[in-house]
Amino acid sequence: VKLVESGGGSVQPGGSLRLSCVGSGFDFSRTGMSWFRRAPGKERVFVATMGVTGATWNYADNVKGRFTISRDNAKNSVYLQMNNLTPDDTAMYYCKGVGLDYWGQGTQVTVSS
Repeated sequence: VKLVESGGGSVQPGGSLRLSCVGSGFDFSRTGMSWFRRAPGKERVFVATMGVTGATWNYADNVKGRFTISRDNAKNSVYLQMNNLTPDDTAMYYCKGVGLDYWGQGTQVTVSS
């Protein structure tokens, strides 16, 4: 199993970023996909999840209305569109297959003025 996240960067508060994750080594189209993040000095926490067809999803309360998860099974990819970012969103972001105990290297998001 391999997961490769990308798209992170440094933005000002109120800005946007779109994260991408490409998965391989497992049946991506039959695996729910999730995003997690780990802020400095804190534990890794759930951000968003999406079912295998994209018809179901769920978000952490503190990102609802600002973040949107999506997937493209033809590209073995899951995305996280992040809008109206705040300094509290600063973290390393990771994707993960539901039920799979594998993590990628993550992609860093820094929100600062």
